[in-house]
Amino acid sequence: MESIGKSLVLVGIAIIVIGIATWGLSSIPYVGRLPGDIYVRRGNFTFYFPLATCILISIIATILFSLMRR
Repeated sequence: MESIGKSLVLVGIAIIVIGIATWGLSSIPYVGRLPGDIYVRRGNFTFYFPLATCILISIIATILFSLMRR
């Protein structure tokens, strides 16, 4: 039962960290509006997919996780 408790605490901490990171990313200029992001507006239809932003966040997360692993 202790391992389940530790796992729940770690998941909770991870959710808090992700929430703070998401909240902080909104204040950084150009995040979500990078040149590779797809944005289409036609009449009453809008499609937005932040492709370049997703790639950038993935690269940063990969570097952070590889540093934590060492």
